[in-house]
Amino acid sequence: MWDDAFPSFLIGLREGLEAGLIVSILVATLVRAGARSRLAQVWTGVLAAVAVALSFGAVLTFTAASMPQTAQEAFGGTLSVIAVAFVTAMVFWMRRSARSLSGELKEKVTGALAMGSGVLILTSFLAVGREGLETALFLWTTARAAGESAGPLTGAGIGLVIAAGLCWGLYRRVLKINLTKFFTATGAVLIVIAAGVLGYGLRDLQEGGVLPGKAAYAVDLAGSVDAGSWYSTLVQGVFNLTPTMTWLQVVAYAAYLAVVMTLFVRGVRATAPGPAAERPAKQPKQPAAERPAKQPKPARSGRRRPVWVVPAAVVAVPAVLAGLVVAFSRPKPAGDQTVAVSETECGKGFAAPEPGRRTFRMRNTGDKTSEVYLVDPSTGAVYGEIEGLAPGTTRDLVATVAGGTYAWRCVPTGGRAVTSEPVSVSGGGAAKPVVPVSEQDLAGPLKAYKAYVEQGLDSLVGQTETLAADIEADHLDKARTDWLTAHRTYASLGAAYGTFEDFDQKIDGRADGLPDGEHDKDFTGFLRLEYGLWHGRPAKELTGPAQQLATDAAGLRKAFPSQDFDPGDLPLRAHEILENTLQFELTGDTDEGSGTNLATADANLSGTRELLTVLKPLLATRAPRLLPTVDADVARVQKLLDAAHDGAHWTPVGRLAAADKQRLDGATGQLLEDLAPVPDLLEIRKSA
Repeated sequence: MWDDAFPSFLIGLREGLEAGLIVSILVATLVRAGARSRLAQVWTGVLAAVAVALSFGAVLTFTAASMPQTAQEAFGGTLSVIAVAFVTAMVFWMRRSARSLSGELKEKVTGALAMGSGVLILTSFLAVGREGLETALFLWTTARAAGESAGPLTGAGIGLVIAAGLCWGLYRRVLKINLTKFFTATGAVLIVIAAGVLGYGLRDLQEGGVLPGKAAYAVDLAGSVDAGSWYSTLVQGVFNLTPTMTWLQVVAYAAYLAVVMTLFVRGVRATAPGPAAERPAKQPKQPAAERPAKQPKPARSGRRRPVWVVPAAVVAVPAVLAGLVVAFSRPKPAGDQTVAVSETECGKGFAAPEPGRRTFRMRNTGDKTSEVYLVDPSTGAVYGEIEGLAPGTTRDLVATVAGGTYAWRCVPTGGRAVTSEPVSVSGGGAAKPVVPVSEQDLAGPLKAYKAYVEQGLDSLVGQTETLAADIEADHLDKARTDWLTAHRTYASLGAAYGTFEDFDQKIDGRADGLPDGEHDKDFTGFLRLEYGLWHGRPAKELTGPAQQLATDAAGLRKAFPSQDFDPGDLPLRAHEILENTLQFELTGDTDEGSGTNLATADANLSGTRELLTVLKPLLATRAPRLLPTVDADVARVQKLLDAAHDGAHWTPVGRLAAADKQRLDGATGQLLEDLAPVPDLLEIRKSA
């Protein structure tokens, strides 16, 4: 958390000290002018500035939360760039104006004393408000970069508390701080932090589609740098430098740092303290204490206004305005259309919707359960769907509507598809529907993958027979080597496990749930042999299980061509194989003594790669940007697995260095995240 906290701590400390110095000068001027009764007006202005800053932060947060993901990226990126501009201007302004700030504020307060309470409130509000808005904007960008971490708010809170303590000490003259050196040092650090925020903001603009070059990486260290390690987290949190950065990020970061830091350092060297810089503070044009005495305010007759009214108003007004902005910026509920579907009529009540995120209340008025799709009638591409809408029930379907043609397609159980009349929508950009996949579309990939499995089963039969012969001849060292070869072959066939029926439990079943665990008579297959081979069991005890494994492998090879292989399993397994790898192999949960979980993970990755190869023609037309990303992820995981073994010797999961384990888990998790859309993209949808 503290790596995320440091940038916000620094901005809270610096901005808090700036605002605190301003308030100290205002208070000191009033006290010296004998106008202590007017201090409440200064604090009212300060309270108003704080309320506006908090309301501004709330507007940014809740407005962004109501946007679509790409719009959030663009919005956040734009505000990050604006925040960098504000911070840069603040750093140079403070360096230039710090010496004359006290004199200028004293002059403003002196003038405000003669013009009434409203002007004094406005003076303190404007003096502090700018610092508050800058702080809110920069904290919002750093908090957004940190995700769910509480670090930015914690750091900012600590910085503000320390700043308040420093200002109190300076006001009471119990502390002496060289403010010139303080603002120079913190300014240089903030420039470095702002460079990282600029790079982060530009990346958001690329993710949001505003700027090009999203996939043009100048730096890609994800395969060699653990994003979850302490040092990586520290660099990312403080400097916003990530293991993968695009060319635009790198060039912008380097250019900003080179130009702005050079100008800042030159300005520091050129600034020399001189007597002229102190004159405004030492020689006010007119004694502040004289004006109120010459122009006293007449007392008002009648009831006095309660003292709490103005402070309450300056807090309530920004809060109410912020609430109104958030309320009106959120998309209106789009459940204003109730659409009826049945086996004879589809889309009754459907009218052309407005562009944007829309919710349709779908009610089944027929007698049969239906699949309901919002489609492009010209291509059949699907914008949204509800599976299994039962008779008499109502469910919401949420879809993004943009310019194009839309219709409803209803497929009742056992009936023919019914399509509504199309409607046209103009404006709103372009939505991205999913081109539907049929069983026929998956027939080619299924045939190719079944051929791959049959070839693997041929190898498995020979390998398990060799393993059984090794054990029968008491060649247990050779048996351990041949066991790993055979087990890796079976582990590479993961997409077909659901087709293998009972054979999977016989060949690769676990001891979990068995009454006697590893010693249970029903514990068979590879893991039973692994336990025996690596726990010193004699060959005589393992001969029976080894022969049974060879028999089961041969039985599976014979049964497989006639087994029912659901084509819908292919896209599902593209994600599930490695999901099981992360859950069981990378935790060592299935290790029975050999320490070869990473070898099994390597075989799982090989099987996933083969599955993606047969699915590539379908994915290329539906998500062309997905495949290069997944290929890069696979290569990253493969590189990490390759580093975990030397020839036939694999490092046990439990002996991996903590950093290597985190890196492997992170890379596998990222691959799973990028594979997650595959089942939805290639889901078989009913069309008739």
